[in-house]
Amino acid sequence: MSDALSDGGSDIQQDDSHEDVMTPAELIAKLEEAWLNEKFSPELLENKSEVVECVMEQLTHMEANLQRVKKGDAKASIHHMEIDRIRFVLSSYLRSRLWKIEKFFPHVLEKEKSRGEGDASLLSPEEFAFAKEYYANTETYLKAVALKRMPPNLQTVDMLQSVPEPCLDSFVFLRVKERQENILVEPETDDQREYVVDLEEGSQHLMRYRTIAPLVSSGAVQLI
Repeated sequence: MSDALSDGGSDIQQDDSHEDVMTPAELIAKLEEAWLNEKFSPELLENKSEVVECVMEQLTHMEANLQRVKKGDAKASIHHMEIDRIRFVLSSYLRSRLWKIEKFFPHVLEKEKSRGEGDASLLSPEEFAFAKEYYANTETYLKAVALKRMPPNLQTVDMLQSVPEPCLDSFVFLRVKERQENILVEPETDDQREYVVDLEEGSQHLMRYRTIAPLVSSGAVQLI
């Protein structure tokens, strides 16, 4: 993978203020990590728009380089497959996010509205515009086909109450990237007590998502 990507251009500088530089292979690894976390988490995670934009730019470089490869060169087919693979991961990541926005749209917008000034944005500008439009269209549709035919006292609907929230108590598989100590685990039954566990680097676990959600956000664990 790194050989195919190395033809795409120079290292990517993701953040000018901190001068964080990633190689193309590291960039794709970041995309794959974001993809798996988004795919397996029950809630919508923080957007990775910078990674998406860098990957799209890198794909453009790779496709431009392929135009210069001689016909019949064996490397061309390998690079084509790598480009297709990266496009699949990128598309799947974006589709997963859109699916969650559609499923949990009022809660997503409420969470975005209530986030602190210094908190990372949950939605990209494009996703935020989509979520607002989806909310407005859903509300308009409900009024047109159902609510206007209801008694006056039933012609309003609370979207936050009507649309289910993400189930944060669902269980997920995870791999530990950084050792974590004293993780509080909630009891499964009434006759059990809370207890703490240490998560060793490289170990894999099946745990309640709510327990490890902060570790997913910080990058200390990877959903698998």
